[in-house]
Amino acid sequence: MAPSDDRQNLLRSIPSMDQLLSQSELVALIEDSSRSAVVNALREAVASVREGLAGGTSAAQDADAVRRAIIEQCIACLRRAIAPHYRHVINATGIILHTGLGRAVLAPRAFEWINAELRGYSLLQLDNDTGKRSQRDARIEWLFRQLTGAEAATVVNNNAAATMLVLNAIGAGKEVIVSRGQLVEIGGSFRLPEIMAASGARMVEVGTTNKTHLRDYAEAITEETAAILRVHPSNYRIEGFSSEVPLKALVELAHERGVALIDDVGAGPLVDVSQYGFRRESTLRESIAAGADVVTSSADKLIGASQGGVLLGKANWIERVRKNPLMRIVRPGKLTMTALEATLTLFLEGDDALSEHPTLRMLRRSIDDVTAQAERIAAAIRVPGVDVCTESGCSRMGSGSLPEQDLATRLVSIGGGGATGLSQRLRQETPPVFTRIQKDRVLIDPRTLQDGEETVLIECLTRCLGIAEAVHGN
Repeated sequence: MAPSDDRQNLLRSIPSMDQLLSQSELVALIEDSSRSAVVNALREAVASVREGLAGGTSAAQDADAVRRAIIEQCIACLRRAIAPHYRHVINATGIILHTGLGRAVLAPRAFEWINAELRGYSLLQLDNDTGKRSQRDARIEWLFRQLTGAEAATVVNNNAAATMLVLNAIGAGKEVIVSRGQLVEIGGSFRLPEIMAASGARMVEVGTTNKTHLRDYAEAITEETAAILRVHPSNYRIEGFSSEVPLKALVELAHERGVALIDDVGAGPLVDVSQYGFRRESTLRESIAAGADVVTSSADKLIGASQGGVLLGKANWIERVRKNPLMRIVRPGKLTMTALEATLTLFLEGDDALSEHPTLRMLRRSIDDVTAQAERIAAAIRVPGVDVCTESGCSRMGSGSLPEQDLATRLVSIGGGGATGLSQRLRQETPPVFTRIQKDRVLIDPRTLQDGEETVLIECLTRCLGIAEAVHGN
């Protein structure tokens, strides 16, 4: 019989839905979940098996094998359907703010407050003294005033929204001046010119890609100018023959000519990152002290809370932003507000409390500490047949924060060929493990491992490498 005839016979052997639903394995699944969930998973499984048979890629050789393949795929589909998608993973990439892996790791205090205070109803927008409606962001505003010296503050659901909102509130129908070298495009196709256009502001480019002078801004200001916008380059940096106008000089020019100065600082550092080995970046407090009218930043990068956008500055401008109709569209909910409040209190309490801050803890890790952990992991999987060693490498901040700057680290390097396959098996583990690949070697950076993950990582490596036994790390 020709192969095509065999495939047709196998396709005809696919049982009906009723026959499949009567199988004992699926009857048990229906009892544990629901009939509709099992039916949906079964349809997906039948379609997948049918496609494999028609294309000649299925390994099934007879009707019983076809039935078993459908049931197995149905079970797998149902497990995927009911399992959490937004779940815990092990980040072994060394990218501290990994956009694909949730960016900043929330501090334990944030989870404690969410668990303790948000189990039932929670105070969000009522005054518990008067019983009347209150300002949702009042507590967040107070915290930012203490931490940055700003007159006022508010928060939205991300920094792109903060930028869009402030441009619309201040610059709609008018001109906003920006340096050509700051017309950024960052992840997710966020392009500043498009955001500017969507906000209703008319963008006026000044200077060149590598150099913009104060006179460029001065010559561009007209009666139609509403603001000067300064933008942090985020995920790139211009080196060499280049220059930018200092913020203080821009502020003086803007105020002399009666226009607003908006400073989009991006990652939003509340502390000086040079103490961790990075180039110095202006903090939010320094932007406020320089006189910026509105400062925008992310809440989930160097601040370390959940995704959000921060707007700080002069009270009159922040109030104008609050009254903008777009504000209601982009305002955050109670989970974001609670996570941000808990995180900001760590900065308010100072150095001892900041030891709880996961992002800053990872930045503070010494090379000796990272090296010791790398050696433990390597020793646990160093058995005959496994090509493993440790080597020098670099960790990065990620998410456009502190661009093109590295932290020295020590990597666990696993070779022997098949790096893509090993990396894929690790991602399919429970919990999934994400690594780097370089020159056909899987690289593991311990800097981004969290408390308690070392042993779990070694267990995952042991299974994926086929090691019978592993000596677990501490």
